[in-house]
Amino acid sequence: MRVTEAARTGASAAALPAASRPPRLGIELALLCVLAGLWGSSYLLIKVAVATIPPLTLIAMRVSIAAILLGSAMALSGIRFPRDWATWRMLLVQSVFNSIAPWTLLAWGQQYVDSGLAGVLNSTSPIFVFVITMLVTRHEAVSAMKLAGVMSGVIGVVLIVGIDALDGLGRHIAGQVAVLASAVLYGCAAVFGKRLSSIPPLVPAAGTMLLATIVLVPASLVVDAPWTLHPRAVSIGAAVVLGLACTGVAMLIYFRLVRTLGSMGVTSQSYLRAGVSVLLGVVVLGEPITLAIGAGLVAVIAGVALINFPRRQRD
Repeated sequence: MRVTEAARTGASAAALPAASRPPRLGIELALLCVLAGLWGSSYLLIKVAVATIPPLTLIAMRVSIAAILLGSAMALSGIRFPRDWATWRMLLVQSVFNSIAPWTLLAWGQQYVDSGLAGVLNSTSPIFVFVITMLVTRHEAVSAMKLAGVMSGVIGVVLIVGIDALDGLGRHIAGQVAVLASAVLYGCAAVFGKRLSSIPPLVPAAGTMLLATIVLVPASLVVDAPWTLHPRAVSIGAAVVLGLACTGVAMLIYFRLVRTLGSMGVTSQSYLRAGVSVLLGVVVLGEPITLAIGAGLVAVIAGVALINFPRRQRD
């Protein structure tokens, strides 16, 4: 891929590690856990926010807040946006795959799908990444070990969330298809995002959020007429946290991990989301860990390990 001169000259040493200095796997896996925590909490925040804010307006708020945060970070760091249309076209495609389409579909689908089932359906992204990589792009090595990791992670999520969560399959089909479609798009985003891996992570993070804002804000004005809405304070608060932490900070981590862990590696955080939510319940609410949950946590950790270890030797 061609990297623009603006992005190349604007990148600081802190933003773009030297190619000769490979990332430490421990640090990358720690960031993967942080990303899982941020995106895992977004389910609850979306559920709270859509109670009084329509899905399209919520996602427009989400990307706008993130764009302001990331744009400010670019200004402070001295990194500039690219100036060629080829890079902006790729950023637009990435924005559609990673935010505009999947977040809107997920927010809409969660109006009709229980959060447990939504978590299971949305955790299937690594399956689609594996299939796309094996049959279409071949941009990363695929192996039986990675396939085992993909399947172990899905089984772990089902055990953690609970088999009962699958009872809702077949009801509210449109909502379930929307949530599953968001997982497919996340997979496409992780694959396509490798094309942007030469650019400092702050550039695609801010660029995709800016483009999403340009698309979604006018759409929300036309569809929802947000000036007529009367959202509750708790919904507004959830939307702000969703934009700042679960989107702005998370997207910066995401684009770093696309480069360091690869497409399948970064999507493996979808398995960790369920584990993070359980551990938070144990630590904060004192909830017990059942045998099924314990087995699910083991399966999730095993799945992430099989997908990511040892990446440099296999990929």
